[in-house]
Amino acid sequence: MQRLYKFFLGLFVVFLGVILYAFEWEKGLLHEDNTKFLVSLVAGIVGLLLVFVLSTWSKIPGQKKA
Repeated sequence: MQRLYKFFLGLFVVFLGVILYAFEWEKGLLHEDNTKFLVSLVAGIVGLLLVFVLSTWSKIPGQKKA
């Protein structure tokens, strides 16, 4: 995994950890106070998946390195 992917992986993990810590679990998932965290949580998960996809994509043999 390249250094840039590792950086963004760490950034998204910290980002998701902060969001999960701030989430008010006793109020429920779709409560009015939690919707702002829900959007950020989904964005963090998509970013995490994108890092893994790009990292895997960069390891495919037969590509020309620019």
